[in-house]
Amino acid sequence: MSLPVRERSPRPGGGRHRRPVPTSLPPDAPALVLACPADPGGYAEEIAGLVRVDNPHIEVRLATFEDLADTLPQDRAAIVVPLTLWPDPVVTEEITKAVAATGAEATVTDALGPHPLLAEALHIKLAEKQLARADRMRLLSVSSPVDAVILGTVGGEHAVHAAQATAVLLASRLTLPVVAASLDSDPGVGVAAERLRAAGAERLAISPCLIGHEADASVLESAAASIGAGYADPLGAHGAVAELVARAYGSQLAT
Repeated sequence: MSLPVRERSPRPGGGRHRRPVPTSLPPDAPALVLACPADPGGYAEEIAGLVRVDNPHIEVRLATFEDLADTLPQDRAAIVVPLTLWPDPVVTEEITKAVAATGAEATVTDALGPHPLLAEALHIKLAEKQLARADRMRLLSVSSPVDAVILGTVGGEHAVHAAQATAVLLASRLTLPVVAASLDSDPGVGVAAERLRAAGAERLAISPCLIGHEADASVLESAAASIGAGYADPLGAHGAVAELVARAYGSQLAT
């Protein structure tokens, strides 16, 4: 029987875990505009809903890159939060150009990751598929379900490089080797699997560093099948993603 996976409270207390957004904002506070590519899975809408529930005093809008110009408010400022887990210059440029073309008063934040919260959510997703221990008790001699983890990305070499910091954070949580690799381009997960198995890691798992809108589910399934590895689900509308959105907004608000 698998143990339940404990998630963090969505409303942390004081100190360094204070709320990412103040509980009281002026009526003319900037709107939060969550920007993402087309999302057939509906994850972005679910994430926006979570942000609204935890921050009812914020006006939260959702826009694809194509309709961003029609979504930005004209009567107030806006903070645009890209729904991306790593810095992507192409996405940043696309959003920045769309904002500039409208003449609206809007600021674009950085990507949601890397961040310890992202590594925590990836750990939870692995544990839900019983591909990682749910605990972080490093001093106990408890065997892990796998020997190493491949952090899967899409977007080629740049995405792999950008995901390296998240791989380090996840490795620290799992106390296992974690390497980033591409799910949709070469050299990809096949090369990563060969290197890990050559180093003695036989049982592998793929942790997709994806929300879900970045690639079709078949991409992940095919990559896992090609190396005989288990795989976790994409993050989807995980509470940690919603909190990272609020943190991105709150950090920009503070400046």
